[in-house]
Amino acid sequence: MRRLILPVLIAIAAASHPSAAQTTSAYPLTLTLDAKAKAGATTTISSVISIRVDQPMPAFRRTKLVEALKFGGYPEFLKTLRGLAPIGSIKYDTREVELRYMQDEMTTAGRRLVLVADRPLFFLKREEDKKRAGYELTMVELRFDASGAVTGTMTGAARVRPSPQGDGGVVLDDYAEAPVQLSGRP
Repeated sequence: MRRLILPVLIAIAAASHPSAAQTTSAYPLTLTLDAKAKAGATTTISSVISIRVDQPMPAFRRTKLVEALKFGGYPEFLKTLRGLAPIGSIKYDTREVELRYMQDEMTTAGRRLVLVADRPLFFLKREEDKKRAGYELTMVELRFDASGAVTGTMTGAARVRPSPQGDGGVVLDDYAEAPVQLSGRP
């Protein structure tokens, strides 16, 4: 099981204050990105992922989601996430999941966009005996540079929990051995 500490995802609460730069003029946003995933030591799988974000997510909904994870753990987080109105979708081949969370912010390196769907988009093969139960999220993190290039990562099946350090961070458990690498132009 891969564990990542993502303090930026639960910086969701911090993003609900006015200093977080929401680029609302950038919506609706449609992206078609190249996706590359490692399958074993020598095989790379390539595909195309389509992402559509219709509108920004209101800050009060992000705060509600953060509090659900902090005080109720993953089950409450998932229940709260599924209760939010869809704001877009991620599509791969014939499979599509609805986006229910987003954080759009400006960093010193450029624009950063985090997207979460409440269903897994795909399960990349891992250990034969690994159970799929609990891996119910699709998560995407994208970075836009000044020239318009987009790079990022995606987990097709993941779960989250609060960081044990209590720093407001999140531990991401990815079903796959490594995240899918994304690249493209808007």
